[in-house]
Amino acid sequence: MLRGQKVFFRASKVDLDRLYACNRESARVWNECLRLAKEYFLQHGGWITKSELQKQTKRKFHLHSQSIQAVCHKYLFARQAAHHSIQQGHPARYPYKKKKYFPTKWAKDGFKVYENGKIELSMGIHHGKREKPIVVYASHLPKGTIKEIECCWDQGLYLAVTYEDGQKEKAYKPGSSVGIDLGEVHTIGAFCENGQALLITGRKIRSLHRLRNKKLAEVQRRQSKCQKGSRRWKKYERATQYVLSKSERQLRDALHKTTKQFVDWCLKQSASDVYIGNVEGVERNTRKKKRTSRKQAQKLSNWSFGKVKKYLAYKLAPHGIRLHEIEESYTSQTCPVCQKRQKVSSRLFVCRCGYEEHRDVHGVRNILNKALHGAFKHWNVQTNLTYLRIA
Repeated sequence: MLRGQKVFFRASKVDLDRLYACNRESARVWNECLRLAKEYFLQHGGWITKSELQKQTKRKFHLHSQSIQAVCHKYLFARQAAHHSIQQGHPARYPYKKKKYFPTKWAKDGFKVYENGKIELSMGIHHGKREKPIVVYASHLPKGTIKEIECCWDQGLYLAVTYEDGQKEKAYKPGSSVGIDLGEVHTIGAFCENGQALLITGRKIRSLHRLRNKKLAEVQRRQSKCQKGSRRWKKYERATQYVLSKSERQLRDALHKTTKQFVDWCLKQSASDVYIGNVEGVERNTRKKKRTSRKQAQKLSNWSFGKVKKYLAYKLAPHGIRLHEIEESYTSQTCPVCQKRQKVSSRLFVCRCGYEEHRDVHGVRNILNKALHGAFKHWNVQTNLTYLRIA
């Protein structure tokens, strides 16, 4: 399976400067893609094709040919993603921002890796002569076949290494089904058809978001009193990037731990199918209807349900567990016994017919019911709830 790893390295000052120059050159390729796409659209009234874009950028930049192609592919992917969002009715824009730096990627024949951790990054052939490669030394390279290397920046340069770990996905074997619901208070709520339920709290993630917002507000308040471009303004700009970088690493770690706990729980339940409710548009539609305060709107905007889905998809796949996405309308409001709808403000769903259940577990039970039976039916099984939190 393909996996990714962040690798730190050491290199001479000359090679470090060359890496920064590569990222500046990759930014020039990106900007050229924007220009070519705009000109092509004005002349022909359509999108520039992949082959035409690669033809127009070939041998025009001081990079390896595959590095230039990688930037073109990223532009095409961003354009296609924006088009898909617009078709679904979501507010999105096609790529338009020019960049000063852009990650440089080396693939296939663009690099050589030695046993002592030495990596040679090819710069290609220019003016009929092969240029001297960039040499870096990494101490903790992943074990496996390295497929791609990308030079990125986050408070310093590092290598994003994509490699093949040699492991194969397990074959799918029918087993028990699990329904999950993504939330802001509880990051993941799950229910298995054998009656086992799981709630993983999202309080640590919420606290990290609050701390980040508080620090950013303080820095931006001070920065607003400075003249843009001054030394003090740049100092606060660096502080902003530091806060964002640190909080992003902390949030990524918390989400990985959360999804790991859920996958381990699924293995204990011998799960083969996981049905996840589609919460796309909840925050956007809630704000449109003006049913929320500014505080609640900020909580919803901090909700990282997209990342949780992505992490679950690749962590469940190696175990042969399939992830299905279903529509979850009225799953948290409908009573499975009498089919009546009601909204609750407490953490307990209580119906006049006598049905009681934890609100999040109740929603997950209905999601699983809807996935397996196509309707809300009473699940005559006792709930055994497990509550976990991130250490």
